[in-house]
Amino acid sequence: MFQHSLIYDLIAFQAVLWLIALSNTWVLRRARRHAPPAHLPRVSVLVPARNEEANIERCVASLLAQDYPDFEVLVLDDESTDGTGCILARLAAADPRLRVLSGRPLEAGWRGKNWACAQLAAQANGELLFFTDADTHHQPQTLRAFATALIGEGADLLGGFPRQEVETLGEQFIVPFFSWVVYCFTPLALGYRLRFPALSTAVGQALLFRRAAYEGIGGHRAVRAAIVEDLALARQIKAHGYNWRMMRLTDLVACRMYRTGGEAAAGLSRNLFAAFDFRVIPYVFAWAWLLVMFLAPFLALGRHALGQPVDAPVAAILVCIGLALGLWLFVYRQLGLPLRLAPLYPFTMLVMVGVAWRSLWLGLRGRLEWKGRGMGGVRVRLF
Repeated sequence: MFQHSLIYDLIAFQAVLWLIALSNTWVLRRARRHAPPAHLPRVSVLVPARNEEANIERCVASLLAQDYPDFEVLVLDDESTDGTGCILARLAAADPRLRVLSGRPLEAGWRGKNWACAQLAAQANGELLFFTDADTHHQPQTLRAFATALIGEGADLLGGFPRQEVETLGEQFIVPFFSWVVYCFTPLALGYRLRFPALSTAVGQALLFRRAAYEGIGGHRAVRAAIVEDLALARQIKAHGYNWRMMRLTDLVACRMYRTGGEAAAGLSRNLFAAFDFRVIPYVFAWAWLLVMFLAPFLALGRHALGQPVDAPVAAILVCIGLALGLWLFVYRQLGLPLRLAPLYPFTMLVMVGVAWRSLWLGLRGRLEWKGRGMGGVRVRLF
């Protein structure tokens, strides 16, 4: 009887995820349908860079090539130990729109990226602040589309879903998951209407703020200790009564977050437990439920194939698997990810559960770090 009720519970839950994904698709597309405003405000493009010699030239070149009437590009060299600084100096000498800042040593109580972004914002002179990462690449119309959508949506913070570039096998199993889970589990239409910060989200690879709103929440200083700073900023915007919106960016912004599966696992190990604010029981429950949701139907089908009793009709098990496969295919298509990876979602879940437990273990032991900087002690709670 337990298995029977479980399969139907899984079907019902996946139907809810389908509704969220379909609703989000409509909401994200709507944000791109606004007419260009009569006046486009000055934009400051802000890029923190720490040991990004493999990415920084491609990123900066794409930003300087923007089809936008009034913008500046500021890049902060955050104490890089590789060739990042030399590359930036060469690029700045060739284009006066690029300003290169030397990052100051990390102050106590700050996370590295937050400290770098705060320094960038302090030097910017734009009415709009566009934060992006050094491992991104932008189409020439990115700023124009972003500013048009921000003004058309009446937003104070505009984020979105860039296309994630995944080349190695490890990247393909790990990187797409974080976009998939946000797309399926965050009902944007409700998040826009309800003053409930937990329903807000953002992707730090592309964030456009109205300067007044950014300063109104206290900027990055307000989230200086946050590990998942993009999510923290979105929640601050919501908590202060500002408007937050998302849009589809897969044709405008691409990002190669990591170069290997090991890098991807290390990067998400830093973020996964932190996204739950280091609350152990909700974190364990969420990952256990995800594992059951996507693997239990296959286990039931396997028992049936072996002639063992299964407390659910085979048709119901197949419907459950079909809903899951369809959901992964649909969301991967919306996110511009390779569709051939979607049928491998059971393996993605197994890999991600391993990364999730690694994140929990490192968090409990106070050993989270990124790019050579320790995250320091974190406050771990049961609930």
